[in-house]
Amino acid sequence: MGYIPLFLTMGGACMLFFLTVRITMLRKLNLQHELFAKLSQAHPELGLKSEELPDPDQILTAWKNTDQKNPISQSSLDLIRELKINRFQYNQLIKKAPYNWVAKISGFQAI
Repeated sequence: MGYIPLFLTMGGACMLFFLTVRITMLRKLNLQHELFAKLSQAHPELGLKSEELPDPDQILTAWKNTDQKNPISQSSLDLIRELKINRFQYNQLIKKAPYNWVAKISGFQAI
């Protein structure tokens, strides 16, 4: 009877940690997809595909290279900024020691 509660407590703590980190990573990925969808709906002339998540810097340079008479709106710049911040936070989370184990087990990859 001595070690069984200890093993159950440790197993439960590990399971809760795993689930919490996995949900956090899923939220970050979903936020990235939502922000990208908002940007592609706001500007269909860019021809962005929702299946892939391109680099926000590439989106911005492609946007500047297109012949547009209208300047880039502040709301679009804010969306690109949020895409960059979310991608940075997600990639930093995957690099940290206990979180990269969960990412490897769950199959998460850097954006």
